[in-house]
Amino acid sequence: MSSQYFLIHPENPQARSIVQIADIVRRGGVIVYPTDSVYAIGCHIGDKQALERIRVIRQLDKQHNFTLVCRDLSELANYAKVDNSAFRILKASTPGAFTFILNATSEVPKRLMHPKRKTIGIRVPDSPIVKALLDELGEPMMSVTLIMPNDEYPLTDPYDIRQTMERHVDAIVDGGYCGHEPTTVIDMTDVSPQIMRQGTGDFSSF
Repeated sequence: MSSQYFLIHPENPQARSIVQIADIVRRGGVIVYPTDSVYAIGCHIGDKQALERIRVIRQLDKQHNFTLVCRDLSELANYAKVDNSAFRILKASTPGAFTFILNATSEVPKRLMHPKRKTIGIRVPDSPIVKALLDELGEPMMSVTLIMPNDEYPLTDPYDIRQTMERHVDAIVDGGYCGHEPTTVIDMTDVSPQIMRQGTGDFSSF
């Protein structure tokens, strides 16, 4: 298997290519795509086989929190329980380079949740490519950072990504260089938010 390769403009994504990429996701494909922090691996929210393929590629255990990448806050509220104070923080910090750990609603497939805590990572990226793709899909995508087993840092160079990943995924979306630092992860399941991982997003003002 060799993946399809799409060179996409980071500010003005080509509509025809976005339609093709969304179609690959809908059909159960696994894709590599750029975000506002780093490159990520994504698949359709309801596809169990695609999820297992990502687990194998990343060598993830069952405890790993997957992230739902959403278009906006109204979509996010379908999948996570958000009270008023959490909503204010989310509204002020999205779209942006943050992943929020929230209590999952019954809309979230069990296999995506943290098995013990019933939580889900939720993210609204500030990326024209991701927004166009999610608009075309009409629903969130399931996603994890593109960091290979035994690597300390995510893959950032589109050339390296293509060399490393083209036999493992169905499509590679080249949107140029992203950053090399993943999102800042904020646990919102308690009364006061806790920073779990300091990354690209600056949470100090919240």
